[in-house]
Amino acid sequence: MECTNKQRLKMFLIPCSCGKTFAVSEDYDRHGTNWTRYLICPNCGKRHDPKNRLIELGFQPEGYWKVDAC
Repeated sequence: MECTNKQRLKMFLIPCSCGKTFAVSEDYDRHGTNWTRYLICPNCGKRHDPKNRLIELGFQPEGYWKVDAC
């Protein structure tokens, strides 16, 4: 499967200390104010600053997900 000219699939995840990991959109920080950028964990309610906790996964042409950036 060739992916040379196509944009790769990506996932943006926020891990929480309670064990839950939840997804955010790529442009989560481009909308809203500083107060709304803190994301609330759906499991425990803890607030997270995604700029400090974001994990970016990229789908590799070989068929697996790999961490691109933290």
